[in-house]
Amino acid sequence: MGLLKRLFGASDRGTAPQLYAGIVARGRAPHWYTEGGVPDTIDGRFDMIAAVLSLVLLRLEGEAEAKAPSTALAECFIDDMDGQLREIGIGDVVVGKHMGRMMGMVGGRLGAYRAGLAGEGLRAALVRNLYRGQAPADAALAHVETELLALRDSLAATPTATIIAGELPQ
Repeated sequence: MGLLKRLFGASDRGTAPQLYAGIVARGRAPHWYTEGGVPDTIDGRFDMIAAVLSLVLLRLEGEAEAKAPSTALAECFIDDMDGQLREIGIGDVVVGKHMGRMMGMVGGRLGAYRAGLAGEGLRAALVRNLYRGQAPADAALAHVETELLALRDSLAATPTATIIAGELPQ
């Protein structure tokens, strides 16, 4: 198997798959969809996973030792989304187009959440990116904002090496 990986260029992503699995599990936690009012749809789940992924990538941003692991984490996301698109029946001809659009969406979310965390607040970014412009009830929006800020704080308090090792804070 190692020979096949070397021949076909599959890279060793270290602990990134473990970290990505934790991100997906966190993004699929039921409270986002019940208390938070995030639509429990394919788009809603993508948006929630992208929000959690964005917070992790923003935490690792600027950390020299996290550059390669962050890249590997993004590659795990790309592989997962490619597989998900194919599973729902998107054909080879248009997968690349969908992937480009999805990566653009994640890039936009990174910028929106970065700005929101820097002082503008997350509410506008959440309504635009997580709820796709349809503001939920105030209690639902407050729940998601509070939980994401708590995750951001937990990530900030977690050593970079721990996150790179594939562990998300509880």
